[in-house]
Amino acid sequence: MQTTDSRTLDRREGLSAVGIIIGVIGCVIITASSVYTALKMGALPWPTIFTSITSLVLLRAFGRTSLNEANVTQIIMSAGSMVAGGLAFTIPGIWMLGLSDQVSWVQMLMVALAGTLLGLVCTALIRRRFVDESDLEYPIGVAAAQTLEASKAGGVTAKRLFGSMALAGIWSAARDVLGIIPAMLLTLPIPGVSFGIYNSPMMLSVGFLVGGTAVAFWIAGAVFANFGLIVGGSALGLWSVEVAQGIVSSLGMGLMMGSGIGVVAHDIVPKAASYLSNASSERDTSEISGAFGGLLALMVAAAALMVCFGLGISPLACVVLVVLSFVTTIMSAQSVGQTGIDPMEIFGLIVLLAIAALGESDQVKLFFVAGVVAVACGLGGDVMSDFKTGRIIGTNPRKMWIGQAIGALLGTLVSVAVMVALVRAYGTDAFGPGKLFVSAQASVVATMVSGIPSVPSFVLGLVAGIALYWLGLPSMMLGLGVYLPFYLSFSASLGALAKLAYDRLAPRKDAHKGELGHDETGIVVASGLLGGESIVGVAIALFSVIAGLAG
Repeated sequence: MQTTDSRTLDRREGLSAVGIIIGVIGCVIITASSVYTALKMGALPWPTIFTSITSLVLLRAFGRTSLNEANVTQIIMSAGSMVAGGLAFTIPGIWMLGLSDQVSWVQMLMVALAGTLLGLVCTALIRRRFVDESDLEYPIGVAAAQTLEASKAGGVTAKRLFGSMALAGIWSAARDVLGIIPAMLLTLPIPGVSFGIYNSPMMLSVGFLVGGTAVAFWIAGAVFANFGLIVGGSALGLWSVEVAQGIVSSLGMGLMMGSGIGVVAHDIVPKAASYLSNASSERDTSEISGAFGGLLALMVAAAALMVCFGLGISPLACVVLVVLSFVTTIMSAQSVGQTGIDPMEIFGLIVLLAIAALGESDQVKLFFVAGVVAVACGLGGDVMSDFKTGRIIGTNPRKMWIGQAIGALLGTLVSVAVMVALVRAYGTDAFGPGKLFVSAQASVVATMVSGIPSVPSFVLGLVAGIALYWLGLPSMMLGLGVYLPFYLSFSASLGALAKLAYDRLAPRKDAHKGELGHDETGIVVASGLLGGESIVGVAIALFSVIAGLAG
């Protein structure tokens, strides 16, 4: 029987039997809905805010009030959704190319499990560098921390957070469920450019929370790519719009890849000897650092064996995949830290193209490569955001990592089971543009299996990304601006402009009244807007799953 002291310790450390049970049940539901949403809608809303609130409510029903316990519980709940996204954004491309007889549920499970193991190992190694020692914003993690802390603070703080959350939720429901407000505003028919404003409180909040130089480079990359290369280049007759789009996508991937290599060469390799011990132990548990380091090494070896023998990837390609999965997961951590956006399928594409350049021509195996990396990057972005939440509210990093491992490993089973069930229920012909499951990201991967549209542009971006990072400039943000649809970048820049106006015009006297200061007030409101839309997105996903199964 557990004593009062041990129960108190559980709450303080954040890991408890009650929290694990609640988290596991929630993980099954959230992961299943995430698979359906990613395939059906071509999007995957972050579930973190939704799971944070759900964890708080359910734990309090059992008399548990620790914010750290609620944080670890929500981590278990949400981790599987990123595994689901990595699979759903890549594997359906196999079915679109008519190769469904060449992939089994066992292979899908190996893809998900290998990616999960690599993602968990990488984030354990880089946590200190990217959370404790960096100034990355991690807007999703900050929003989750604000949500949890507001439940304790009460008063004006809670009213501001949950009021803005309700406003964003109502707005999102009116847009996505009722259809009474448009998803896009001020759209213009510019050939090759998706110009407009995404009517999204979440996207505006990301821009507000990130702000400053990072968003300036983000929108600069978007303007250069869309109006310089696509509009300007085609108007001058240098190339067609279609060719320009290939140049832009290749350049964007190169910049992001170069930025990731720059991080590794500049920040990771020189400190490689200390990262394992730093990540694998806290000061109060240093005596087990060697055992934890051995566990991480074993996880890498297990992933490599699954990739090499289970998926049939050659030994050389397997080594390259493992190495580049760490590089791209670092890129994912940086991207999520700066923008809250995790283009996991793009990172999968980057490694897919690298493996193809080594001579691998089997299309199914290339999809497996993309899937492993997408899962690792999706999980990596989620883990690092959660570490940011934990740093703000004081959750033990080791307990958070264990929670992520529980949720992610369970998520591999659930996501594969749901994928198999959907294929058996609807057939492989149901996946693709204009089909029941549009699977937009997987369609892009299927298109790119044939190779990089513009190799010179990719190489140029690669070199520029490395050089810019070494000069201390945010080349990852520039690459995201080049690659992402213009409306996303433009909408985020409007959020950054709102932050600039708020800093100049909003009164700064709150702190003198004993309330939140000026900066904290803005963060709370922006976090609420971000959380409100994410909650509605998850709720719509759950409803879609139920309706789909009923139909």
